[in-house]
Amino acid sequence: MNLLVLPIIIPLLAAAVCLLFWKTPALQRWISFSGTFLSFISICILFWHVVNYGPVAIHIGGWQAPIGINLVADALAVIMLLVCSLVGVCVHLYSIFTRNETLEKFGHHPLLQTLLVGVYGSFLTGDIFNLYVSFEIMLISSFALLSAANGKLQIEGAFKYMALNLFGSFMFLAGIGILYGMAGTVNMADLAVKMSALDDPSMATATGMLFLVAFGLKAAAFPFFSWLPASYHTPPSAISAIFAGLLTKVGVYTVMRFFSLIFVQNIGFTHELIVVMGVLTMIAGIIGAVGQYDIRKILSFHIVSQIGYMLIGFGMWTEIAIAGAIFYLVHNIIAKTNLFLAAGVINRLQGSYHLDYVGGIYRQRPYFSILFLISALGLAGIPPLSGFFAKIFLIKAGLLDGRPIVVFLMVFVGLFTLISMIKIFEKAFWKPVKEGVEIQPLPGADNPSVINSMMIPIGILAVVVVLMGFGAPIVFELCKLAASQMLDPSAYIHAVLGGGF
Repeated sequence: MNLLVLPIIIPLLAAAVCLLFWKTPALQRWISFSGTFLSFISICILFWHVVNYGPVAIHIGGWQAPIGINLVADALAVIMLLVCSLVGVCVHLYSIFTRNETLEKFGHHPLLQTLLVGVYGSFLTGDIFNLYVSFEIMLISSFALLSAANGKLQIEGAFKYMALNLFGSFMFLAGIGILYGMAGTVNMADLAVKMSALDDPSMATATGMLFLVAFGLKAAAFPFFSWLPASYHTPPSAISAIFAGLLTKVGVYTVMRFFSLIFVQNIGFTHELIVVMGVLTMIAGIIGAVGQYDIRKILSFHIVSQIGYMLIGFGMWTEIAIAGAIFYLVHNIIAKTNLFLAAGVINRLQGSYHLDYVGGIYRQRPYFSILFLISALGLAGIPPLSGFFAKIFLIKAGLLDGRPIVVFLMVFVGLFTLISMIKIFEKAFWKPVKEGVEIQPLPGADNPSVINSMMIPIGILAVVVVLMGFGAPIVFELCKLAASQMLDPSAYIHAVLGGGF
């Protein structure tokens, strides 16, 4: 299955070609976009194959698992690949239209490609050491993108981001060493077999806690979330958007992968802990968002809050709950990316992200206002948009699992999410600018072609939010397929190890 290699090889080659044309930013833009689009096409084909024929694997260099390096794709992996590659295409379009020459001189386009290499590699790798390598590729690329603007705020945010994520990488590496000492392998499928045969599962559970800390930090889960709202509001809007859409979701994916495949010896403890972590994450995020008036800070705290929903769904460990968590994960990637892109348009039009210094956008740009409102209401869970069904599936799962308090908290946090979105729309779009405040648009704000071009990717993602709502039963069936493979990973293990496990 050479299709498994293409999502990694294509952006890697695109990054290399961009470096060859370092002094030609205009050419880099289209090389980078072409790489992202071709990756998206290859992922669409891979998605179709896996959904129809089941998990597939490839052994690099002909070395069979568990010795060699292998790439694996099951339903969860291809769902994540598909939605993240779509976001990659839209963010690349947006960055082409915004044309930040300072960032382009710093290596914006090759760095975006290497970031995607790390993201796609995390979803496809079949062994934990190469997952660590993919994480480090993401970390280095994202740190460079975060600090590229070279301002005081960006450097401060990048330092916090790097320091805490390096700690997570240390915990991850320590966990790998312990797991290898216990099982003698780093292959995920082989680990699943050997860890299930342990006489004493307590050591596996203790090791799992190391990984939960490492991945919880990557996902910005409680109590490891402080780095995210301190850094995600600092870079230019295109970079904020791709960070918001992809990076923490890779952390959630790895929690799902490890605690459905490797650490399932003591589900009563580990998964209940994940539920508790999810509840606290949800509450901490919404508390942080309530008092904010910077649009991107509000959205950043909401990233934290919504990670909680995903962890709760996965931790309940039933098919409907896991499927609901995956549905919520997909919905959030789309809606959250789009809201950060929209925040960039607000900043371009009025020169600020702060709600006290913007206003009246609805009268100026009614179509843009509607696009923002679609994603905002989708994020808050208003029917018939995607977020409504994402929450409904999780609420149903919580009631079936006998967790009324958790369900109440999900509804309560959802209400405050809606209040936050209304606050943004009221102050930035509906009300006029405060008396005495002088609007200072950024360059290009008076050029209709620039603003209209920036709204193309926002429109695409807004349409997806609507389609996911109207097509919720179809999307949920795909999520149920992924959930069933997670609850019974035998197909994944067979794809990697064959019939000899």
